[in-house]
Amino acid sequence: MDIELKSAIESQVKAWEDFKQANEKLLEAKADGKAVSDLKVTLDKINADLDTKSADLVEIQKRIARQSLAGNGEGKGLTPEQAEHKQAMAAYLRKGANADLADLERKALGSASDPDGGYLVDEEMDTNIDRIASTASVMRQLATVRTIGAASYEKLVKTRGVSGGWLAEAADSSESTETQWSKIEIPAFKLYAEPWVPNELLEDAFYDLEMDLTDEAGIVLGETEGAAFITGNGVGKPRGIASYTTVANASYAWGKVGYIASGASGAFASSAPADKLVATQHALKAVYRPNAAWLMNDATLGTVRQMKDGSGNYYLWQPDPLAGFGGRLLGSPVAVDDNVADLAANSLSIFYGDFRRAYTIVDRRGIAVIRDNVTKKGVTKFHISKRVGGGITHFEAMKAVKFSAS
Repeated sequence: MDIELKSAIESQVKAWEDFKQANEKLLEAKADGKAVSDLKVTLDKINADLDTKSADLVEIQKRIARQSLAGNGEGKGLTPEQAEHKQAMAAYLRKGANADLADLERKALGSASDPDGGYLVDEEMDTNIDRIASTASVMRQLATVRTIGAASYEKLVKTRGVSGGWLAEAADSSESTETQWSKIEIPAFKLYAEPWVPNELLEDAFYDLEMDLTDEAGIVLGETEGAAFITGNGVGKPRGIASYTTVANASYAWGKVGYIASGASGAFASSAPADKLVATQHALKAVYRPNAAWLMNDATLGTVRQMKDGSGNYYLWQPDPLAGFGGRLLGSPVAVDDNVADLAANSLSIFYGDFRRAYTIVDRRGIAVIRDNVTKKGVTKFHISKRVGGGITHFEAMKAVKFSAS
């Protein structure tokens, strides 16, 4: 394990122990009717420090993931055709028009590339951009990701199976109910990033232009699509998990997201607040729970971290290096994404589910780049684009906590 990462994890665990000790003193003081203002100030400081350490930990994890790609740009293991395309792409990025690149794409695709539509980056750069984007997008780490060659992805989901039962001797069986299917279609939309590079750097032979563009594009594309996977409305962008119609879980129906009410508007219930988290976990069918995870933002996690079980004996949240910086809540890992809503009236601020079953992300094959050294003197703009879609493909595999009285 990376030394810095190991140190950050140990620091988080220590901060958690400090938090528990301070919180126990605060609870004891409240029970004895003593003044708690100073203790509360201390607890808030420790909680803020724990938030900071958690944020630092995820940044270290992202940086390590990006650095691991730095040695991959040497063309090792490439076929002669791939190596030739990579060399031509490098020349295009630095110098512009490249007839060799157009010829190579014409051979590969059977038709000439349209310069206005950009050239497809080499396979290695394409893969590395996707990997870096994955470190910036929590949903890419949780959901199913499919690569497609068409404009959209279609999937049939069985929403009702054939019925069956037991028969007495010589008795007649009843007619089986018909299987019902739901067709899900996820279109891929254009997503872009536009890093700008000073022309002087393009003339520097020691400047790793491809890795710089890969890093910048991966981060921007990952952060942009990550927000859409949570809050996108499906118009010109993916449809996020928070944009679907919700319904009280007791009235759950296919095509909607079932929710458990927190018991108070914009907050947890004042009495036994953790009960709603337990109810949410068990609202998800047992078949989905082994691979389920919690999803919330860091501020909400800061509130949840303070909750104990009904008898007040142990905390529901525990740090766990194997589960990542989000730790575990009621035994399931916690994924933190600040695109998820803060606690507010009627907000959907916590999700729980098997996201690999519930949500599908589609990538249309190929990332294109257009070189523009005309828009602004002294710099060259690189318009890097890909097509991405996303949507819920299994509504039963995910639940939400709605912060409302009912």
